[in-house]
Amino acid sequence: MVAKKTESKKIESLKDLKTLSKEAETSVASDVKVQRKSKKDKQGRVYATGRRKDAVARVWIMPGKGNITVNDKSIDAYFTRPVLKMIINQPFEVTNRTSEFDVICTVSGGGLSGQAGAIKHGISRALNEYEPELHNALKSAGFLTRDDRTVERKKYGKAKARRSYQFSKR
Repeated sequence: MVAKKTESKKIESLKDLKTLSKEAETSVASDVKVQRKSKKDKQGRVYATGRRKDAVARVWIMPGKGNITVNDKSIDAYFTRPVLKMIINQPFEVTNRTSEFDVICTVSGGGLSGQAGAIKHGISRALNEYEPELHNALKSAGFLTRDDRTVERKKYGKAKARRSYQFSKR
């Protein structure tokens, strides 16, 4: 039998422990490579849910010509402000996939701005499921992270969440 020679380092401080743990992490990370797989259904569609403020969007993407349908209306009829259309198209522009996918989504809750953000989040998650190699581009742009900021609730004795009523001394 051949005995393996193992090098044992003495741990004298927290600094030594930190360097050893980093070395172990890098050796494990280089051995394991994450392989993501596309999750398409029988019709070639991918479903994802997006959320922003109080809005929830259910999004289906499929290969197509770039048509976006929101609540059975075209994007131009549902979102009239160009800024909201730009927000919805951001995931396609970042991944260089403009006019390659058709999007069908239903959105409810919140206002138009929150709904546009929810659709953007849903499209990003669906693109990530359709083409897993786009994960890094979407993640670095911040589109896969849910923006959890919501409106602060109104408190009693206040005009709004923090705004007090006007004070009169006399």
